[in-house]
Amino acid sequence: MAFQASHRFARIAPRKARLVADMIRGKRVDEALVALDFSKKRGSAFIAVVLKSAIANAEEKNADPTKLVVSESRVDEGPTLDRFQPKDRGRAHPIRKRTSHIHIAVEERGA
Repeated sequence: MAFQASHRFARIAPRKARLVADMIRGKRVDEALVALDFSKKRGSAFIAVVLKSAIANAEEKNADPTKLVVSESRVDEGPTLDRFQPKDRGRAHPIRKRTSHIHIAVEERGA
């Protein structure tokens, strides 16, 4: 049985968050948390919070936390906030502030 958690509308570009999500997929949760703690990427903080939430959801249903494995970690694209930066001679350049939907699922597997 899979236990999942998500963070919708996270203010990080999906392309940047996917680098971290790919790093932890398939690992045991304790290894994944250590990898996220030592990662220099900004997305690791977002994904660590979601992973801890998925672990808490699993413990709520009496799953053994030592046997949990990250079965799914994906980052979907959320809505983009369009902003404009004023430039010379009355021009405006678009700034695209991207958001992400982060989904993490853990499941219990044999030791």
